[in-house]
Amino acid sequence: MESTAIGLWGVPLAILAGAIRVSTPFIFVSLGETITERSGRINLGLEGTLVFGAMTAYAVAVMTGSPWLGVLAAMATGAVFGTIHGWICKWPKVNDIAIGIAMMQFGLGLAFFLGKAFIKPAAPHLPSIPFGAWSSYPQIQAALNINVLFIIGAVLAVLLWWAFRNTRMGLILRVVGDSTDAARAIGINPDRIRLLATAVGGSLAAVGGAYLSLYYPGSWNEGISSGQGLMAVALVIFARWNPIGCFLAALLFGGAGALGPALQSVGVSEGYYLFYAAPYVMTLVIMIITSSPTRSLSGAPGALSITK
Repeated sequence: MESTAIGLWGVPLAILAGAIRVSTPFIFVSLGETITERSGRINLGLEGTLVFGAMTAYAVAVMTGSPWLGVLAAMATGAVFGTIHGWICKWPKVNDIAIGIAMMQFGLGLAFFLGKAFIKPAAPHLPSIPFGAWSSYPQIQAALNINVLFIIGAVLAVLLWWAFRNTRMGLILRVVGDSTDAARAIGINPDRIRLLATAVGGSLAAVGGAYLSLYYPGSWNEGISSGQGLMAVALVIFARWNPIGCFLAALLFGGAGALGPALQSVGVSEGYYLFYAAPYVMTLVIMIITSSPTRSLSGAPGALSITK
């Protein structure tokens, strides 16, 4: 009786729990892409970075027994992918988007090739904090059992929002992102700043991958991402390059992704699977709404490729 006493409140609780679980990779990928795009560069290769980070984290966790070493290893590989992308894109007449797609395919292929040996072994999971331990209802306990990376992502969003406005590095990043010529005029090397920003962005995206393989769903397989790296780019545009907006938008995407399982949990047996497509439909709608040949994107860095 205890499991059903909560009644219809189980639906919003299931959506809340699902939003927190599903949104965490979106948070890290979108925050990483926000840093990259604030510097005036777009990286569509984060899907490959996400999947390779998931594979790396899982493999290192299996071999060492430490999920946190897996996260650190994923961050390192993400930084390498971002550095390669940034280094190639600094050359004249090189298209950011084309290189991003190439890096995405490279990351996916390399992850699938190197990760075959780690599909069956079990890796230790990342810890979570039981904020719902005060309740006797298992639904509330599950909804408030929050992974540490989600909390880190929330704190990071606030710190980045503050840093973009109040630190010298944030100012430099915004200047480089808005005008390459203005940055050079005041003695800033735009290529170096964009290289660092792309490396940091790749590192954070790989943390999102580590969450997928080491917590939810908590395993390594070739279909682990489901396009979350690409959807996060749309999320950044939707959030207007605002880190706190990215966090809130990630929760919205996560809630949309949790809608199908929530309906299934209360006995909806027909049509619920259509709601599994909600995040993809939302991505499409956002891209349509934010695209216009007659107006620029508000808040977009002036040097960003998609604004030219």
